[in-house]
Amino acid sequence: MSNRKMITAALPYANGPVHIGHLAGVYIPADVYARFQRRSGKDVAFICGSDEHGIPITIRAKKEGVTPQDIVDKYHEIIKKSFSDLGISFDEYSRTTSEKHYETSQDFFKVLYEKGKFTEEVSEQYFDEQAGEFLADRYIVGTCPNCGNENAYGDQCEKCGSTLSPSELINPKSMLSGNVPILKDTKNWYLPLNEYEDFLNEWIIEGHKDDWKPNVYGQVKSWLNDGLKPRAMTRDLNWGVPVPLPNAEGKVLYVWFDAPIGYISFTKEWAEKNGKNWKDYWQNENSDLVHFIGKDNIVFHCIIFPAMMKAHGDYIMPKNVPAFEFLNLENDKISTSRNWAVWAHEYVEEFPGQQDVLRYALLSSAPETKDNNFTWKDFQTKNNSELVGIFGNFINRVAVLIHKYYDGVVPQGDVNSPELKEINKTAKEISGFLENYEFRNALTALMNLARFGNQYLQNEEPWKTIKDSPEKAAQSLFVGAQLAVALAQLCEPFMPFSSEKLLTMFNAKQVNWNDVETQSVLIETGHKINEASLLFSKIEDSVIEAQIEKLEQTKQNNKKTNPNANPMKEEISFDDFAKIDLRTATILEAEKVEKADKLLKFKVDTGVDIRTVVSGVAESFTPEELVGKQVMILLNLAPRKIRGIESQGMFLLTTKPDGKLSFVTPDDSNVENGIEIG
Repeated sequence: MSNRKMITAALPYANGPVHIGHLAGVYIPADVYARFQRRSGKDVAFICGSDEHGIPITIRAKKEGVTPQDIVDKYHEIIKKSFSDLGISFDEYSRTTSEKHYETSQDFFKVLYEKGKFTEEVSEQYFDEQAGEFLADRYIVGTCPNCGNENAYGDQCEKCGSTLSPSELINPKSMLSGNVPILKDTKNWYLPLNEYEDFLNEWIIEGHKDDWKPNVYGQVKSWLNDGLKPRAMTRDLNWGVPVPLPNAEGKVLYVWFDAPIGYISFTKEWAEKNGKNWKDYWQNENSDLVHFIGKDNIVFHCIIFPAMMKAHGDYIMPKNVPAFEFLNLENDKISTSRNWAVWAHEYVEEFPGQQDVLRYALLSSAPETKDNNFTWKDFQTKNNSELVGIFGNFINRVAVLIHKYYDGVVPQGDVNSPELKEINKTAKEISGFLENYEFRNALTALMNLARFGNQYLQNEEPWKTIKDSPEKAAQSLFVGAQLAVALAQLCEPFMPFSSEKLLTMFNAKQVNWNDVETQSVLIETGHKINEASLLFSKIEDSVIEAQIEKLEQTKQNNKKTNPNANPMKEEISFDDFAKIDLRTATILEAEKVEKADKLLKFKVDTGVDIRTVVSGVAESFTPEELVGKQVMILLNLAPRKIRGIESQGMFLLTTKPDGKLSFVTPDDSNVENGIEIG
């Protein structure tokens, strides 16, 4: 096992914030592992950054009517701050639009090109003649051949989950113009993955059968058994890293070619700032490369990226790729498109100072070997019953009693007490679990030490023995102090904010992990500790109910057939509705209201009378086009003065997608005025 650890965490797409699924499945476990390795004295580079290329970025930009750069600038900062707020201790968090990344990924491509590792292939791809662009799969929509969904994408139907290709869609259309695309020849550069099958079989199937996770090993084995095919490493797009060849105008590097190279380019940035040699981490066999990813990224990190590095020839292969499964939310799949998520930045705002509660809850439910579930009620229980009731309770009892009986000074005790061996045992257990990427078991071992401490105090009862057997009371609180400081040391990878508070409370400094594994005494007799303070606070039912209600509102919004529709207004009774008098009417005259850009004044034949109506429609219509138009009017609305003119009714109008207004009109243009609508 190497003393140098090159640890990467999957690059999050900079087209939206990160949510608890991302945190539980990649970033918090990766952070625990990196913190533990640092504490074990290893030379660690923990690297990540925003993936700022690819179709999801451009789709988000088009939806919001801004540039892709605007999107990535916005979400890069949101994501970076969320990670920092939650204590994710990246040594470098960069972005794939950086100058260093462009340079590194283009150089990587040129090395493979000059070595003849690519094949040039011409293929037919969909092309939008009006937009003048080749269409990526996500820019093609049509009817799913499997379920009939009319809004399926060219790579997937989100309704039935089927994986598709653009050619399988029925009635394909371009998302750019709405037109039917044509097929057009285009040339791209392919990496013949089939040429690396023997290497991948030997490296993974024969070399990592016993030490890689079954989900990772099984998925890779399945891909290899099916046979690999050449895969395009370039795309016809206008957003991405330009292909560094003279005959490649309008082409960019495939996002899954350039994104993993981000790990390398970001390491270069970090190394330059810290006087390190980046090659020690990426091109030295004494470095352990570990990728933390979600299961949807296994093929890219275990087949495509290793094949790229093998083709290059200068890079080491990953030591392990501990891919996690997915985390569900309240028994439903987390979905960014449906807003069914708990967003990291919102959690930080709504639960100030409680970052470690989320870290603990997500680690205890980490989807290590199968999909798992997060519920707000379980989150509350983990906080109130475990962090407050067990961990925090033990710490508070020890600190308060030492202050009460010994003025905050650690009393005399036996350094050979058998109970102290529990500290060394726990440290070794946690170490073993973390080296095997068993985060839930490691967290359980930590909490078991807190449980042991609580039970020990309960058995020893120093609050009783202080009178009749002061030596026994001193011994029990000496042991209690050692256990408390051990928890402060051992909880740091899992709950760094709490560890810092605990070390401050006991006036102690962080030590090497090996010291906790081998030393029984972590705080000496006579050591002065600081005042006790609460580590965790109880979370009330009302706080959890507010979060559940927030999700329920999301669920209601997802039922909308039109996502732009405003929520339903407060219910009214049938009697209230019966009072409304809606009639057909015809506009006889229309003119602008002086000094009012939005207002028009109308004379309207309601069939009951001829009356005046003032309406704010001047930005959508000219007076001339409305004369003679048949409309619907609310007749019995109480009159009100608008710019000195008494308005005696209200038209029925809707708002179109472009923001312009539209009159609600009768289907039959020959309907008489004054006909009641109901």
